[in-house]
Order: sequence, then C-alpha cells, then structure tokens
Amino acid sequence: MAKKRYTLYLSTPLARKFDQVAREQQGAKSALVEEALRASLEPRQHEGLEDGLARRLNELHKAVTRQASDQTVATETLGLLVRYFLAVMPPIPEDDQESARLTGRRRYEIFVDEVGRRIAEGHRLTAEVLQTIPVDQPDLFAVAPRDTLIKRPPAASNARSTLNGHAREPEEAGGHG
Repeated sequence: MAKKRYTLYLSTPLARKFDQVAREQQGAKSALVEEALRASLEPRQHEGLEDGLARRLNELHKAVTRQASDQTVATETLGLLVRYFLAVMPPIPEDDQESARLTGRRRYEIFVDEVGRRIAEGHRLTAEVLQTIPVDQPDLFAVAPRDTLIKRPPAASNARSTLNGHAREPEEAGGHG
C-alpha cells in the first residue's frame, strides 16, 4: 500500500507524551498516528453505544447517590436510637450483671439469627412497617380501627411471636428486648 508523507507540528508537551507512548509500545510513530486518525475519522461501528453507556452510568450514579442517602439516614437513626437507649436505661446492679450478660448473649444470638433469616428470605422491616400504616390515616402515631389496617402477609405476623423459631423470653415480650 502506497503511503503519503505529512509534516506535523505538535506542541512540546504533546510531543513529549507522543514520544513516551511510542517508546512504551515499542511501535513506530507513524503507526500510532495512523491508528489515532483512523479511530477519529472512521464512523463508529456501534452507533449510540456511548450514549447508552452514558445513560446507564447516569442511572448508576443516581442509584448510588440514593443508596448513600439511605445509608446516612439509617446510620443517623441507629445513632439516635442508641443514644436514647443509653440515656433511659438504668444501670444494672452489680449482683444482676452476670445474668444480664447471659440474657444479652442469648438475645444477641436470636437477633443475629433473625437478621440472617430475614436477609435470606428477602424480608425488609421497612416494607413490613409500611404495610401496617392505616390506609385512611397516614399518621403513624394515630390509632386506627383494626379493619382499616393493610393486611400483613402470613410470614410477617408469624415473626412477631417467635424469632427464628425461638420462643420469645417472658422479659422480651414486654417490648424491652
């Protein structure tokens, strides 16, 4: 194939970069220029690919932003709950601390089992809570007649009386566990 000669002028920084790339690839500078020109001048093989990728990246960016926001809300909520819990819990007398540790250990094991089961089954507490909101009364703190509550799925109502097949301890049934 016959080739035509061109004389090009490049800025000093671009010329340095061009020389560096040619050394790294151990190729002829003419081949690099030809490849760059071909990529720049020939029509793309996959029209619209860049637009699709840009759109998908934008969607992913929005999803990650939403997830970061949700995580911030969850972290702040947990922090406030822990601070409140620590502020209102009376200290445990010295004589009762060993039994309290054992009870805490049992409760923690049940808690971890329940979290694992819910994750494996795809249950989400937020969805469960939203299902209990009265249809005609969006105020979560209002008491609504029983017949206006949204029906719960059977698995959710089962989870209230037991935690992963474990019967709830009497002291937990009062809502403190």
